[in-house]
Amino acid sequence: MSLLNTIFNILRFNRRNWKAVVLCVFAATVFWFFNALNKTYTTNINFPLNFQYDNQNFVPVELLPQFVSLNVTGNGWELFKRSTGVKMKPLEIPLERPSEVKKIVGSGLPPVFSNQLTGLEINFVLSDTLYLDLEPKAGRWIKLALDSIQYNLKEGYGLASEIAVMPDSTFIEGPQRIITKLKEPVKLKIPQRNIDEHYIRNIQVDLPFSEVITRQPPAVSVMFNVEEMITVQDSISLVIENIPPTVSEVMTSGKIPVTLSIPESFLEELNLDSVRAVLDLKDFIRGAAKILPRVDGLPPYSSVIKIDSVIVRL
Repeated sequence: MSLLNTIFNILRFNRRNWKAVVLCVFAATVFWFFNALNKTYTTNINFPLNFQYDNQNFVPVELLPQFVSLNVTGNGWELFKRSTGVKMKPLEIPLERPSEVKKIVGSGLPPVFSNQLTGLEINFVLSDTLYLDLEPKAGRWIKLALDSIQYNLKEGYGLASEIAVMPDSTFIEGPQRIITKLKEPVKLKIPQRNIDEHYIRNIQVDLPFSEVITRQPPAVSVMFNVEEMITVQDSISLVIENIPPTVSEVMTSGKIPVTLSIPESFLEELNLDSVRAVLDLKDFIRGAAKILPRVDGLPPYSSVIKIDSVIVRL
């Protein structure tokens, strides 16, 4: 018990004594820290990289290496600044023929960096190989078009106008290999779903390898009208064209049932007497076959949901 009391009495300082103890510990820590930084150490540090090349005429196909790892020896102060990123100037690697250099072996980098690391000695390079892929810069105009919007529309709704893309092209610039092979038109995708009214939005032009390709403009306006589709079931006249002289049997009925989908605003334009199913036998081959007629005379933006096939025998 007396031992515990003795320990307690030693630790029982007033507030002024505690402040003095904390200041002493802090001063000792600072002294030790500054003394330690004056010594020489060896460590591994990741240094940022900067490649010097004609970036007006050459561009990377893939992102260039951002860092190189070196084992270096130097003063503690210098190593501390480098490790914390203070005054961490990127190491420069010159590329006189950018498109011809595909890789740089790490063991060949110390001579390149020797004059750039003042106060540090490079022992060896930890990064084995730096892979590069640069190509001449190329550019061209490329056409744009809207991808299928079937799944973007609300159920029971459909297009009631042409799709306008303005402007309908964009100027792309990047690595020659990619720019040359990029197929057109580039399909734009609408992110919205369940569209049931007039649509006008700015859509980003998304391209493969977008990190190395620039677009001007980067976005275009897309607009179109959407309306509720009305289903119409009726019969329409069947007309047969280009009947070969060898055809012995064709469906004799003058009418054929059909199910149509008509935009609401165009329903008044529907005249079933002017709508007809056309069976074109121009390319018919000997034998028997079911042929699906085409439907002519529909109002704009209308479609056929269902129509019966016609059996033809030769």
